[in-house]
Amino acid sequence: MRFLGINAVFHDPAAALVVDGEVVAAAEEERFSRRKHGKRPVPFSAWELPEQAAAWCLAEAGLRPEDLDAVAYSYDPSLVRQETGAPWEDLRTTYATRAPNFLATALPGLDPAQVRFVPHHVAHAASAGLAAPYDECAVLVCDGRGESVSHLAGHYRDGELTTLATQELPHSLGLMYEDVTEHLGFMRSSDEYKVMAMASYGTPRHLDVLRELVAATPEGGFRVEPIDWGGFAKRLGSGERWTADHADLAASVQARLEEVLLDLAFWLHGRTGARRLAMAGGVALNCVANTRLLAEGPFEDIWVQPAAGDSGTALGGALHLAQEHGEPAGPMRGADLGRRWSDDEVAAWLDVARVPYTRPRDLAGEVAAALADDRIVAWFQGRSEYGPRALGRRSLLAHPGHVRNTERLNDVKGREQFRPVAPMVLESRARDIFGRGPVPSPYMLFVHDVRPEWRERIPAVVHVDGTARIQTVSPESDPLMAGVLERFEALSGLPVVVNTSLNTAGRPMVDSPRDALECFGSAPVDVLVIGPCVVRRPA
Repeated sequence: MRFLGINAVFHDPAAALVVDGEVVAAAEEERFSRRKHGKRPVPFSAWELPEQAAAWCLAEAGLRPEDLDAVAYSYDPSLVRQETGAPWEDLRTTYATRAPNFLATALPGLDPAQVRFVPHHVAHAASAGLAAPYDECAVLVCDGRGESVSHLAGHYRDGELTTLATQELPHSLGLMYEDVTEHLGFMRSSDEYKVMAMASYGTPRHLDVLRELVAATPEGGFRVEPIDWGGFAKRLGSGERWTADHADLAASVQARLEEVLLDLAFWLHGRTGARRLAMAGGVALNCVANTRLLAEGPFEDIWVQPAAGDSGTALGGALHLAQEHGEPAGPMRGADLGRRWSDDEVAAWLDVARVPYTRPRDLAGEVAAALADDRIVAWFQGRSEYGPRALGRRSLLAHPGHVRNTERLNDVKGREQFRPVAPMVLESRARDIFGRGPVPSPYMLFVHDVRPEWRERIPAVVHVDGTARIQTVSPESDPLMAGVLERFEALSGLPVVVNTSLNTAGRPMVDSPRDALECFGSAPVDVLVIGPCVVRRPA
């Protein structure tokens, strides 16, 4: 059977396709439209659908819209309570209610009756609990908002979800974090990771006050009272310089978020007795909080769905329908679910662009040598990633042993200098260099302590607090990248390379060969490795 999942109502519109119990394709609309996050998260945009992503998913499987057994739309307008007080909520609800007809227009041949509304947080939960490598697990969903709640705690057993607690709006940990993101001069529903990075530069001196305003409740939920952010630090405009007061506010909010998540995890463990936890929702992208949950919480293992934000509800909706129809999908095998091009197609793109290139016999060795020579390498290989993290498919790579490379990469990308870049490391070597976080860690969703003896050896990937958000690689999951890491260590003595996303500020990650050529042509990158081809910038 064939199930298409659609996320559209808030932000990060995306599509995912499950066929006969297998996740065949998943992609975010931003990778096609080249518009960051696909659209802004306002009611006026709720009608916009991931038309290109959905059409590509079907084409990838050789299907037409009329071949689908059902389409999951990851929002149920019948669950909306108008008294939530959100401006223009009636407009968002109207658009969502009419989504079946909008989808039938976008995908000619689709019967609107085939569209099923899947509650937003159920779709999040399914994207974690049904995709996790567990037969049974607790599931924790926390984000800004769904129809009328902002949180779900539950338990998956034999593919069935038992919901144990939800939290009604307006109380929301995700919206609290969005509010402080905006107060600190960043874009809400987009730049929350910048607050997480800034938090490492401050001290949580407002924690006692926030504990009075934000707290878990005995029923497995929480309360978030109105907060006067201006009482902690002056509101910043976009691009305005931040101070220690702003870093202290970020640190305080981050710390309180972690504490409340720990309270929720202990409550959930007490109700389920589960050994494992699966997580989704935008808050689950907070890798600092995830590591604290694993280190101090009650669960032995935690698995976070790599597209944990709203884009992942497209996958969750499709998995939910497949489970309902008796065709459960197996565990998620990886995040490389997007578009791909053959070697010959890549070469044809370069020929059309009249770009000189080589096709070295030892690609891994050539790339390792460029990195050892302190070149910045744009890396374009295989299927693109589903979710916000660059995982060795659309990446910028660099030497980790030169502290200036953090600044170089932030300059290439045109982003704030306080933001860290991440290390990629062979799974077999990770424990030698990094502590506290889990291994394997293939999706960059946890932070790890960098062991003291390594901090001066790989300074480009060490954040100000001594941590790094690692990605582990194995020869089985990515033999080419594993080969690069092995060859780079042989040349440099370092088993780590810098990995950050292949894009510039305000732009989605590179997805197609055209995107890669445009990025390479406009940014100070030394080498482009695209499929089997190597393009070098003229001296």
